[in-house]
Amino acid sequence: MSDPAEIASSARIRKIIHIDMDAFYASVEQRDNPELRGKPVAVGGSAARGVVAAASYEARTFGVHSAMPSVTAKRKCPDLIFVTPRFDVYRAVSAQIREIFAEYTPMIEPLSLDEAYLDVTENLKGMEIATEIALEIRAKIKAVTGLNASAGISYNKFLAKTASDLNKPNGQAVITPKNGAAFVAQLPVKKFHGVGPATAEKMHRLGIETGADLREKDIEFLVQHFGKSGPYFYGIARGIEDRQVKPNRVRKSIGAEDTFAQDLYDYAPALEGLNPLIAKVWRYCEANNIRGKTVTLKVKYADFTQITRAKSTAQGFRSPEAIEETISNLLEAVFPTRKGVRLLGVTLSSLERQTDGSTTQLALML
Repeated sequence: MSDPAEIASSARIRKIIHIDMDAFYASVEQRDNPELRGKPVAVGGSAARGVVAAASYEARTFGVHSAMPSVTAKRKCPDLIFVTPRFDVYRAVSAQIREIFAEYTPMIEPLSLDEAYLDVTENLKGMEIATEIALEIRAKIKAVTGLNASAGISYNKFLAKTASDLNKPNGQAVITPKNGAAFVAQLPVKKFHGVGPATAEKMHRLGIETGADLREKDIEFLVQHFGKSGPYFYGIARGIEDRQVKPNRVRKSIGAEDTFAQDLYDYAPALEGLNPLIAKVWRYCEANNIRGKTVTLKVKYADFTQITRAKSTAQGFRSPEAIEETISNLLEAVFPTRKGVRLLGVTLSSLERQTDGSTTQLALML
């Protein structure tokens, strides 16, 4: 792999911008309903089994966040106002934002309705400074939609995404090739994009707390402990990553999984643990106007053995309740178990985009 100094001195340094809308769903609701402005708002279902899809910054000060069970959110913030998701509106606003992106570059990789990577190394405006491009884009988003966006600018996707969190909300930050390795060195590994809670916990057990600790490990060690992710961790520990911005990428599946603090031995708590995962998968489907025909349950046991169980339907899964019903049947066959379950996952595959008018608006986990 190249050294960061070599990257800095190369003739062609990439200029990557990561744009991330601030509390997107909740901000849209506050924009459209003045009575919600300045108040703690959660987008999602308020019923007993509801899940928070998004939280306003006012709600976040109470510890409310996305994927949190609604009952927990309400306990943390008694004055929390729940709003039913309006994905048709979110999609329309997202389309406005992507039109702004397209004024600057065709190299746009949407990650969701509210965030995207832009490669502006060569851009349609002929602008040399990526930070100025990010400022212009954020100003145009504000003017067109009334919403705030944050941005991260760097020479690779990993650092651009990391930078977009540094000055949220309504800010931006840049990480240069000269500063990349030093920035990563002081960064806690739990804040690395691509390092989830379970991986961070494993790194902590191995004595890896920061990017500097990670950099001390050779690639053989990282492959031994983290498999195919080893080379990726080896690179980002040095501020190096070469993933390209991929326009019009098509996902083959969408999934979510969670490692539990304590192993599960009973069906009821396992199903409860799956509800936020189902909600997360469904949010992606609604946000991108897609449906899937196959749902897969992943179960990893305490001894790290794992199984998967899947079921398909010709018409596709058209509501979170339909996914939950199928998943609950698949899960029921797993219990009782002696080994204990440490991780559960839900994946929806055979994805198809819906044509306009073929779907109805569905509430999220109500």
